[in-house]
Amino acid sequence: MAVLIVVAACAPRLQSGGPGATEPRLTESVFTTSDGLQLPVRTWRADDGPTAIIVGVHGYGDYSYGLDMPATWWAEHGVTTYAYDQRGFGKTPEHGIWPGVDRLTGDLRTFVRLVGERHPNLPLFIVGVSMGGAVTMAAFADGAGHEAVKVDGLILNAPAVWGRVTMNSFYRATLWLTVRLIPGGEVSGSGLNIRPSDNIDMLRALGRDPLIYKTSRVDTVYGLVNLMDAALESAERQTLPTLLLYGARDEIIPAEPVEIMRRRLTAPHRVVLYPDGWHMLFRDLQAETVWRDVLAWISDRSGPLPSNHEHNGGPLFARK
Repeated sequence: MAVLIVVAACAPRLQSGGPGATEPRLTESVFTTSDGLQLPVRTWRADDGPTAIIVGVHGYGDYSYGLDMPATWWAEHGVTTYAYDQRGFGKTPEHGIWPGVDRLTGDLRTFVRLVGERHPNLPLFIVGVSMGGAVTMAAFADGAGHEAVKVDGLILNAPAVWGRVTMNSFYRATLWLTVRLIPGGEVSGSGLNIRPSDNIDMLRALGRDPLIYKTSRVDTVYGLVNLMDAALESAERQTLPTLLLYGARDEIIPAEPVEIMRRRLTAPHRVVLYPDGWHMLFRDLQAETVWRDVLAWISDRSGPLPSNHEHNGGPLFARK
């Protein structure tokens, strides 16, 4: 009985939310959410007026600056990109505390609506990176979010779809136990010998950035897995044209769950598999190849891709 009482007391923590209901707003530097939280915004504007708009959704442990490399290049080629720090990341309140799937997806739908209202006559695309890809999938399944603004397509960069059904029993049991015993405990990936990219200089810069997660609370990892569950489950309910990007050297999101997601995906989609790509495709040494493919796809969703790495059948590359 004592053990049960202790376990019950150790519940996963969620963010408390914003100060109160308000009308969402978007300025040059701040996105005010529907519950009054202020999230930092970055914008990379095309010099001569944009031909298309991208909303970038950053990955786990990262923040809006993570889109800087591709967004700078896209701006030079006529595309304006908007991105914001998602709750719990970057310079937002309650940094490191999981906000919950509903808040993450609700924020994205609201942000996309506000950006779309600024550019009503331009095509609009969402680029979701890893966790950002999972948020994007969960937010826009079943045509959700289309009521106020038209979204022309999704670009999913190594989406985080490593849900429980694709994990082995040891991982599932460990997560179940630790989130009940030590939800506030800190974990890190140090010592696992996992590389997210071949761009060593970029990785070293991330290591010096105080806004990048170096460790994670156990209950935040638990929340991330809940999000990955939701994203994988949503695959068969997607409706928007989708460009799926994946690196054959990805050591963060295994190929198997991405392959399961691809087989379930009902929306019209194309898959690009980069033989020399790692998890951080937009910041790898060969990143410009990926940027060019994205630009080509948003210009012509049925046209050829410059990399010639489109995957046309068979299972995705399985890591050795």
